[in-house]
Amino acid sequence: MNEPEPTPVDHEPTTLRGLLEHYLKDLVYGANDGIITTFAVVAGVTGAQLEPRIVLILGFANLFADGFSMGTSSFLSIRSDEAVRSASGLSVLEPFPGRHSVATFAAFVVAGLVPLLSFVIVPVGNHFAWAVGLTLCTLFLVGAARSLVTVAPWWRNGFEMLALGSTAAAVAYGVGALVEGVTR
Repeated sequence: MNEPEPTPVDHEPTTLRGLLEHYLKDLVYGANDGIITTFAVVAGVTGAQLEPRIVLILGFANLFADGFSMGTSSFLSIRSDEAVRSASGLSVLEPFPGRHSVATFAAFVVAGLVPLLSFVIVPVGNHFAWAVGLTLCTLFLVGAARSLVTVAPWWRNGFEMLALGSTAAAVAYGVGALVEGVTR
């Protein structure tokens, strides 16, 4: 059974809800990847028992390099999809791939800053414990925020993103600890 052809997008939404609906995929994708990959750096460096300043050096390098990569990947994937649609005689669905790439990049950087905050604003103490707490809270909040434009309950969306994100974070920590042990 053939699905109906989606309606082309010829303008940007003008309401906040419309913008959230239109860019939800980019925002969730960017935020999840930003927080997880930055936390992976934090967890890996902590698991390897390296200095906290190394967390900041690698964390910020990752934050902007990977964020830019995610944004350009979003741009290129939309352009590629639209080129295939055009070659197949189908209408353009997304005329503004650059806006999606900016949304992905911005979500990546904003959420990706969270695991680094404890190393910047907490003067003493267990920076990693703070990074874990902030990361888990942010995963839940970003997931729950999806309910602003979906029908799933906020708590289900929040726990879904928390469960998947914390699993990825645990893998990152474990790999850092494993590699540290192997390289001693």
